[in-house]
Amino acid sequence: MANLTFYTNPMSRGQTIRWMLEEVGEPYETKLLDYGTTMKGEDYLAINPMGKVPAIVHNGKAVTEVAAICCYLADAFPKAGLAPDPKDRADYYRWIFFTSGPVEAAFTARAMNWEVPADRQAMAGFGNYDLAMDTLEQAVSGKQFIAGDRFTAADLFVGAMINFMLTFKLLDPRPAFTDYARRMTDRDAYRRASEIDGKLIAEAQARQQAEQPAQ
Repeated sequence: MANLTFYTNPMSRGQTIRWMLEEVGEPYETKLLDYGTTMKGEDYLAINPMGKVPAIVHNGKAVTEVAAICCYLADAFPKAGLAPDPKDRADYYRWIFFTSGPVEAAFTARAMNWEVPADRQAMAGFGNYDLAMDTLEQAVSGKQFIAGDRFTAADLFVGAMINFMLTFKLLDPRPAFTDYARRMTDRDAYRRASEIDGKLIAEAQARQQAEQPAQ
């Protein structure tokens, strides 16, 4: 029995952790949760009081937040080679947490039509949307990988975020972004993860249609 349990909904950011788990290659158990019901149930709230997915439980310890889960799994399963040597982790940590912090805040503000007044941008960690995205573009330009000379959890996390933002038109399709997203997702583990979650989404949609009353 796997000592690694993955809590998710296929239509969530759990897709990034599914990809990470497929890269890791260790056995894991998936527990699917529904918005508004099991995701808010007592059993799951004991794991994540926010009532949000994804989360993992490994050896009895819970980890939440996508960036934290990616970093944790890279360290917990070093044979997968998803974390650089400690001496080479400056860019690795820098860009994972820049993307999970300022970039996410910036695109969330954009999606909500929130504009930070110019005289208060110093109070916002992302400053403004354009500044955050210009910095992200610099991070992925002119190099094959974002941290070091091979694919790491930083590429997975940043690549997944850029791919998500491009898909939902929250990011201008600049060549640096589209090229990076294409290269980072051109991996067998990504394709396996997409196939798994795609099938789960199709099954959920079929159930919903079957439950609808006949017209």
